[in-house]
Amino acid sequence: MLDADLKAQLQAYLQKLVRPVELVAALDDGDKSRELRELLVELTQLSQQVTLREAREPGDRVPSFAIASPGHQIAVRFAGIPMGHEFTSLVLALLQVGGHPSKLAQDVIERVRELEGTGPDSALRFETYFSLSCQNCPDVVQALNLMAVLNPRIEHVAIDGALFQAEVEAREILSVPAVFLNGESFGAGRMGVEEILAKLDTGSQAREAEKLAAKAPFDMLVVGGGPAGAAAAIYAARKGIRTGLAAERFGGQVLDTMAIENFVSVPETEGPKLAAAMERHVREYDVDVMHLQRAEQLIPAGGDGLVGVRLASGATLKSKTVILSTGARWRQMNVPGEQEYRNRGVAYCPHCDGPLFKGKRVAVIGGGNSGVEAAIDLAGIVAHVTLIEFDGKLRADEVLQRKLRSLANVDVIVSAHTTEVQGDGRRVTGLVYQDRATQASHALALDGVFVQIGLLPNTEWLKGTVALSPRGEIVVDDRGQTSLPGVFAAGDATTVPYKQIVIAMSEGAKAALGAFDHLIRTSAPAAADAEAVAA
Repeated sequence: MLDADLKAQLQAYLQKLVRPVELVAALDDGDKSRELRELLVELTQLSQQVTLREAREPGDRVPSFAIASPGHQIAVRFAGIPMGHEFTSLVLALLQVGGHPSKLAQDVIERVRELEGTGPDSALRFETYFSLSCQNCPDVVQALNLMAVLNPRIEHVAIDGALFQAEVEAREILSVPAVFLNGESFGAGRMGVEEILAKLDTGSQAREAEKLAAKAPFDMLVVGGGPAGAAAAIYAARKGIRTGLAAERFGGQVLDTMAIENFVSVPETEGPKLAAAMERHVREYDVDVMHLQRAEQLIPAGGDGLVGVRLASGATLKSKTVILSTGARWRQMNVPGEQEYRNRGVAYCPHCDGPLFKGKRVAVIGGGNSGVEAAIDLAGIVAHVTLIEFDGKLRADEVLQRKLRSLANVDVIVSAHTTEVQGDGRRVTGLVYQDRATQASHALALDGVFVQIGLLPNTEWLKGTVALSPRGEIVVDDRGQTSLPGVFAAGDATTVPYKQIVIAMSEGAKAALGAFDHLIRTSAPAAADAEAVAA
């Protein structure tokens, strides 16, 4: 299953194993079991430390396999064939079960090891449903696999939802990643180790808030961890000043981006890979990175000359200058039923959730590039796609429209205003749209609705403190300066046109340079003071 180049790379990685790894497979005579057996045999051929044993216990999913190490109590299992985005999860699991240390911070490792189970046998049994095309799923799978390696009370099985469709239907899973703990729903969406710990340890937020509140003021505080925030932090730290970066999630929208083919000097990459590279680059410098921190209020500088940023945790950070780079999020339709059926048929990531709608009927809302690309992708998975566009014509590039028109299982409806998402109380069953030309209402029977109608800046928390455009974007000048002295902004949250990764990075660098120039000018002694010193 693996080509020669991939085998060579994997063989090099497996040289890092420091103890034996045993693959224990539950297989039958089906096609998928044969595929999985082939993959596992190839893994054993790449390292003498890796062995394969077939053993099927009652309750084992088929096909599946556990990754174990003799003499160590580790419960890590994959149900399905972890290729696609999950191949990296497989490689990391092999290395970590084989004793190769992770890069997780030591204090976080200790918190994982101290976790106690809640069941009668004190076990924490996690199940994660993923799809092979989901770029958000590997973070969750890798986090829980690592936690299971670190703590013998934690068990984790990662399940390919497309392969185990009956389970997906029974549990009414319409969005991945979907995580269950001891049989009960635990969470959905991207999560790392720290997010999972925060959900398990409810007192951690208060402890973290105390530590944040005790921090000394920064010279420059970056709010947001996307391309603009990462670039700003790097440029600031290189000036030798005290730099902090507070972000709800490092990477921002980049984490939700599938293929990136226009980032200069990198012909092709994926969002999560670029986000990880950005964070590694930031951490090469003396930047205080504060994860899982959502800003709630900007406090203008007072008599101490320090700008304050109050966080959702209750802590307030202070800094001589602040760079706002909070980015944007998917725009919602704001119609009845959308919130009620979010993750129950209403979705925003066709790559992640598309495989869960195999053989079903779905709609895509939006006729720009994102909407048309989503419709094209989904057409290869689902039974039928209806693309609904508010405008009188599609706005996507012509090359995408030609591809869309070539697909037999896609209908396009223009001049249509979606007015309601319908459901049966558990999941989506259809939607209602209004023909803008005739005002007539029409109902479509559907199993899913994928919303692709653009972005909204994450700036609601700034109203009343800095000037915002009618669209809610932060108004900035050519140096990234906002209407508030000492506060700068960059990236998709600002009025700078063309929301692109490369533009956000350049704007972040420019804002940091502008803020540094502000620091120099405001800290310089006044002319009278200088004359007094000279005298």
